Parts: sequence; structure tokens; C-alpha cells
Amino acid sequence: MGLKQKAARAEIEKHVKSLLKCRRCPQMLPPVVSGGPVLSRVLLVGQAPGDKEPVMGRPFAWTAGKSLFAWFKQAAGIDEAQFRASVYIAAVCRCFPGKKASGGDRVPSPAEVIECSAWLNRELELLRPELVIPIGKLAIAQFMEVDKLDGVVGRVFRIKRGDLSFDLIPLPHSSGASPWRYTAEGKPLLAKALALIGAHPAMKQIRKNLAPKPV
Repeated sequence: MGLKQKAARAEIEKHVKSLLKCRRCPQMLPPVVSGGPVLSRVLLVGQAPGDKEPVMGRPFAWTAGKSLFAWFKQAAGIDEAQFRASVYIAAVCRCFPGKKASGGDRVPSPAEVIECSAWLNRELELLRPELVIPIGKLAIAQFMEVDKLDGVVGRVFRIKRGDLSFDLIPLPHSSGASPWRYTAEGKPLLAKALALIGAHPAMKQIRKNLAPKPV
């Protein structure tokens, strides 16, 4: 590891330590859920942890994660452990929002989304990703306008933020509560999006890094 990469790793480790101490939003239920200080050019952005993730200590730890990691196994030939070790996993909000009175997880408020956006903005600065994969409409909306998933899933978008440019390949949420991916419109678009992710140069580089080195 070169000096530049060592410095970058130190910065992302420092960032995650600060993130884990965050208690800015009084209605959110800590602890902060983090995927850890993975130095990667691929950034995955979820919506918010569920109630299982704080207990398990990692993002996408329950049923939505099983579906998500199955998608990436299909798309890129990378299993869950390899994905977690090779991709920085972020989210729009990093704490469990709690339950609604009527049941189901509470959607983070606009103020909470704005408050937590500082962490994501800093991660973009530190990692300078080549590929960003937002999961679900709330995550996609942090990068571009989204009305219907049909209009954004299955496509690659070139996003510019200041001096940073990266490819954005949106995915639907992998929760069973989000049925769009099973519809006649959603199923082929999801397959197309996964193929685009698997073929992306940044994902190809991860596979190359994971490949056994010749003896």
C-alpha cells in the first residue's frame, strides 16, 4: 500500500469513528449502523437501517440484505463477505428511524435527511467513487430527481458534484415490502441494472482484486 492510499485509509477510518458517535437527530434510535471504513471506488447508498441492523451491527443484515447480496452474487460473482469487504456501504440516514404508530418503519423526516447528508457528502469527498449504487427511491433522490422507478432503473447516469463525477446505477429497494421488482415492468429493468453493475469497470476491478493471485 502506497503512502497516498495509507493516508486515504486513515481519513476514512477517522470519518467512520466520528460517524459512530453521531447523535444529532433526537427522534432517531442509535446506535449508528456502519459498514466500516472500506476504502473503495464503489459506494452503495441504502435508505436507513431497520430494527435488526443495530442488533446485528451491520447494514443490510436481515431479509432485504439477503435479496441484495443475492443480486450482487448474480450480477458480479461476488458473495456477501466479499462485497462487504470491497464496497463502502452508506445510507441516507444511519440510525433506525423507529416504528410508525400504524406499524412499519418510520420514514426519515426531510430535516433528518438533510442533517445526515453531511456524512454522505464527506464520504463522496474522501472516496471519490467511480460508481455509486443507490437502493430505493429515497437514496436515488439524493442524487437526481426520481418520479417512478421505471424511469431510472436499468440505466447509467453520469452525475457531477463540484469537481467530482461518477456513474450512478439505481436499484429498487430489496425489501419484500417493495413489490416493484416483481412486476412485469420491474423485473427486466432490475435484471438490466444488475448487468450494468456487473459490467462496470469499478466492479470489474473489485473482481480482479479478489481473484486468486498466481503462485
